Amino acid sequence: MDLHLSPELLHLSLAFLPSLRSDPAFTNPTSSNDGFEYGPQCLEIAQAGNPNYRDALAKSILFFHGQRSGKLPSGAAQQMTWRSNSGLSDGRLAQVDLTGGYYDAGDNVKFNLPMAFTTTMLSWGALEYGEKMGPQLASTQEAIRWPEDMDQARTVYSVSPSNLGSDVAGETAAALAAASMVFRKVDPKYSVLLLSTAKKVFQFAIQYRGAYSDSLGSAVCPFYCSYSGFKDELMWGAAWLLTATNDAFYSNFLNSIGGGDSPDIFSWDNKFAGAYVLLSRKAMLSNDKKFDSYKQQAEQFMCRILPNSPSSSTQYTQGGLIYKLPGSNLQYVTSITFLLTTYSKLMSSTKHTFNCGNLVVTPSALSSLAKRQVDYILGENPKRMSYIVGYGANYPKRIHHRGSSLPSLATHPQRIGCDAGFQFFYSSNPNPNILVGAVVGGPDQNDGFPDDRNDYSHSEPATYINGALVGPLAYFAGGNNT
Repeated sequence: MDLHLSPELLHLSLAFLPSLRSDPAFTNPTSSNDGFEYGPQCLEIAQAGNPNYRDALAKSILFFHGQRSGKLPSGAAQQMTWRSNSGLSDGRLAQVDLTGGYYDAGDNVKFNLPMAFTTTMLSWGALEYGEKMGPQLASTQEAIRWPEDMDQARTVYSVSPSNLGSDVAGETAAALAAASMVFRKVDPKYSVLLLSTAKKVFQFAIQYRGAYSDSLGSAVCPFYCSYSGFKDELMWGAAWLLTATNDAFYSNFLNSIGGGDSPDIFSWDNKFAGAYVLLSRKAMLSNDKKFDSYKQQAEQFMCRILPNSPSSSTQYTQGGLIYKLPGSNLQYVTSITFLLTTYSKLMSSTKHTFNCGNLVVTPSALSSLAKRQVDYILGENPKRMSYIVGYGANYPKRIHHRGSSLPSLATHPQRIGCDAGFQFFYSSNPNPNILVGAVVGGPDQNDGFPDDRNDYSHSEPATYINGALVGPLAYFAGGNNT
């Protein structure tokens, strides 16, 4: 995370360009050439009706090479060769080093709230499904570990005791705690550092309570406003720290803040459902009755998602896709699907079922719905289109992404200013640089997809869409096909 500790405060910073996510004016990213290369395992073409989950998994992780900020490694460690160093002076205006991290989506922007959520979901995926990832486990660990320690001035905004941000701090604590578990055996020293920092960040979150969108205003809104407030991030952060430490302090804290909302969504903004599923492990695996309420909340969430449940509040497209909101709907699909596979796995291990009214829900009911969502993304849909760039024969070619849509420095060494970028933005030509593995915002409620880079609600990829999909892809790659 862009996290800096000082004796006085925790400095959680968000560095970004002044241009906005919906602004079609592009600036030239620092790219090295217009080619791309990746391992031979990524060259397979999936056939319609026969998804290749391992291929999709490899590509969904490779995507993060195209989102890296900072000084990039050489050779095989940086397989998106059309990207190069960028943002090397990030944080200089605030006299801190904020180089590294990931650009959140299609523009050269780094926001900590979605970046931290992405890291948490990648870490949860590695913890839950690592044994099914094969060689992609190391790639996932690399994506989690990418150093978080352009030619325009980049403004820095941060939270502090005077600029409150319990939401972004709570999510950052969750990401650090989850990542500490990923590296516990492979790099114990790094794991200890992550966990120690997670505890300090969480202490900041509970000591200085408030929403970062209230303190930072237009710097983060409307792009990543904390619409759900910060209680969900406090619950989420405490849940991950409890999982990582088993320290009673965090279970006592959870008791002190009481229950959460009853959502039918899970995303970078609203973490309640994720916290319920994570904490259900205590009830189901350890038979700890103090956590039964979280299990009940997790199952009520599933009842609001299942299409044949009497309490379902979830809309589906004619093609069978979960449809929550018009803006980047696949972010909700991938995050909810992660919870479906994870709770199904938990139910299977404990031989558990539950009821939605008179409907008996089995583990296979959840995994079957999850498979339907993953298969839709991979091309089993009315348009026969994969929504993962570079996967299958038919995928989005005109995604809303600066680095992908502008010519690289190898083919266009001259600087491209904001106004000059419009000619590439409005071009009907496919993007010159293929952002392999990028999952776009996805189709509309009628299963339609125009493949138009100006339509950022549907054509823009984001780290948090991919971050949540890695786990389910590993689940099905490992042979869970029911």
